[in-house]
Amino acid sequence: MSTFAEQIQNAVNGRNPLIFLQTPEENRVEETLRAIAPDCYENAQVSTWSCTSGILPSPGKSKTTDPVTAIQTITKNPHPGFYVMKDMPDFMDQHEVVRALRDAYYELTGSGQTSIVLVSPDATIPRSIEKEVTLVDIGLPIPEELIHQFLRIQKTYPDRQIPDTLHGEVGMALRGLTLNEVTHLAHRILMGNKLDEESIFNEIFEEKKILVKKAGFLEFIPQKLGLDQMGGMENLKDWIIKREASFTQEAVDAGMPIPKGILIMGVSGCGKSLCAKIVSTFWKLPLFRLDMNMVNSGVYGTPEAAFDRALRTIESVAPAIMWIDEIENSLSMAQSGNAGNHVFSAFLTWMQEKPPLVFVAATANQIQHLPAEVIRKGRFDQVFFCDLPDEDERKNIIKIHIGNQGGDPKEFDLDYLVMTTEGWNGAEVEQAVIAARIDANQDGGRKFNNKDIYRHTRSIVPLSETMREQIKVIRDWAWGRATQATKTKKRAPV
Repeated sequence: MSTFAEQIQNAVNGRNPLIFLQTPEENRVEETLRAIAPDCYENAQVSTWSCTSGILPSPGKSKTTDPVTAIQTITKNPHPGFYVMKDMPDFMDQHEVVRALRDAYYELTGSGQTSIVLVSPDATIPRSIEKEVTLVDIGLPIPEELIHQFLRIQKTYPDRQIPDTLHGEVGMALRGLTLNEVTHLAHRILMGNKLDEESIFNEIFEEKKILVKKAGFLEFIPQKLGLDQMGGMENLKDWIIKREASFTQEAVDAGMPIPKGILIMGVSGCGKSLCAKIVSTFWKLPLFRLDMNMVNSGVYGTPEAAFDRALRTIESVAPAIMWIDEIENSLSMAQSGNAGNHVFSAFLTWMQEKPPLVFVAATANQIQHLPAEVIRKGRFDQVFFCDLPDEDERKNIIKIHIGNQGGDPKEFDLDYLVMTTEGWNGAEVEQAVIAARIDANQDGGRKFNNKDIYRHTRSIVPLSETMREQIKVIRDWAWGRATQATKTKKRAPV
């Protein structure tokens, strides 16, 4: 018996006539109930209800598409077994529906032979009836169920077979999908031109990108940047490299400590977001940015419910990296109100108890607003501070951006450019190089040179000057409280 069937069986054993199954997979529920019904009730039947078709098989000539009429019909003439009621939460804002369900609870409890099973992706239960309903949060199919479904579809393609050696990996890669989604995906893969390993997993990955996009609050960030795009930050690079092998299913199976996440704080423009992207590329994992504006928008329900759905979504596509930008603002740490507090509390709990193969990369600017609960060990594995780059780091950053813009760093006076960019952050260096290339291109399409960059270093006022006081507060707070991302012990001047 699968875990799915066991969960339903346990709920039925409690003889509660109102069972709420939180799952989007109606077909899977019906198939499972038909399989276990004979073991639950004598002469058991499985009927279904929806607002478009009413009760099926129909108990009589009267129409039962109205939810109250349907519940009352079931209560008056119940058969042993299950009544599967679809999308009932959509009607639970009506007092009459809630009252009918409560009446059914008391009427059917005595017999212990009939269960009304409410099925919906969202667990919306009114407070007035929550004590009468047994809620079962049905998880998505496990890898064994997923590969079984894939292979079932594969049987219809005798000449198209994925290698036996990939079955285990494919099952793991399919995690987060429903059986219906696996069915459609299997048809696409088996009808495609290629069945090599890379093509199979690329197709699965594309399906997961679509899955996340449907959720609405997670944005897929393409992998583009490697460690060679990070100037300096040797401590942070070393941490990323050493933990790559620890963030795998093999490490989980072996009982190894699995990295939970890193919090990257520091001065604006010093590469915090870049670090999150580089972890994704180096570990070869998909990166998804959590859009808290969408979570708080109300489009997807209350912020608490939307945030819970966002966490469930990222869990379903694991292994993956979730990027939370400006965490001090995103999770309403500096805001008042119950919703912000609840979301923040939910995040702290989730970070402590989350599944092993979801890695969180969070960034922060206003680090003085971060409460101790976020910074303490157990939430994040390490807290890094990205300071203004020193001379060696600025030289590396200048070389990187000259190369990115098609120039040859050997043709530039790097030491002179380092001197003229004292107190600059990486983003400002990048913009100076980009502006230099644009100027050179407009001047007859020539290559940009040292003078072009120098001209812009004279016109740009760095953030370390315009925000001198704020940056001093940030650096003073972080010094001694966080691990320096760079190995140098000298503080770049402000």
